[in-house]
Amino acid sequence: MLKSAAILGLALGLVACGVMDTMVDGFKHVRALESEFERTVGSKPQVGFNWNNGRLLQVTVTFPQLIETKPMRELAETVRAAVTKEFKQAPENIVLGFSLGKSTPTKNAQAQ
Repeated sequence: MLKSAAILGLALGLVACGVMDTMVDGFKHVRALESEFERTVGSKPQVGFNWNNGRLLQVTVTFPQLIETKPMRELAETVRAAVTKEFKQAPENIVLGFSLGKSTPTKNAQAQ
C-alpha cells in the first residue's frame, strides 16, 4: 500500500513538472511575441495560447487599437509567421483581434 502511494506520488510529480514546463515555456513565447510585434508593428498586443496534450490549439493576438500602418492581409501574415516561428509549430487556429475602446463610431464606419 505504501509502495503504491509512493509510485502514485512520484507519477503525479512528474506529470506536474511537464505541465509547469509547458506553462513556463508558453509564457516565454508570449513575452517574445509581444516584444516582436511591438517592434515590427508598433503596438504591443496581448497574446494568449491554448495547449492540449502537446498540441498548440489556438493563439490569440489582440492589439489595443486598429493597426492602420499595414494592410490587414500583411498584418495577418506577419502574425502567422511570428507565431509559427516562436512556438515552433503552427497552431490549429490563430485569432487576430483589435480593441475598439469606448470611442463613439464615426459616420464613415457605418455597416452597409
